[in-house]
Amino acid sequence: MDINEIMAYLPHRPPFLLVDRVTYLEPGKNIIALKNVTMNEPFFTGHFPAHPVMPGVLILEALAQAAALLSFKTVGNPPDSNAVVYFAGIDGARFKKPVMPGDQLVLHVEIMRHLKGIWKYATYAEVDGQRVAEAEMMATLR
Repeated sequence: MDINEIMAYLPHRPPFLLVDRVTYLEPGKNIIALKNVTMNEPFFTGHFPAHPVMPGVLILEALAQAAALLSFKTVGNPPDSNAVVYFAGIDGARFKKPVMPGDQLVLHVEIMRHLKGIWKYATYAEVDGQRVAEAEMMATLR
């Protein structure tokens, strides 16, 4: 999926759109997506000016956006203008290494289960093949 198709599925827009490309997607199974981290990201002006680090919560948000793309593709159609994906829970979030300007965040999301409108995912993010963050997430499509 390129950025135009991503924007057809997600309501987010820059600077809060945190998925640049999808490199692999198997509906009902998993997705691999990319977020290119650049120095011109608005959060770097305050986090932290002398040592820019991508906030962990935004890494989780990027993973959640990839999960939403996977869920919408799994159900087989783009969302209508009223559809929204809400977090229902985040468990076991761990941050292992800082993400800095120039890094390419590789987002991995796997569906663990989907039951009664609640989706559960196993997620992790990598930079240069090293895991930088991980979490189990739950979400609901409305």
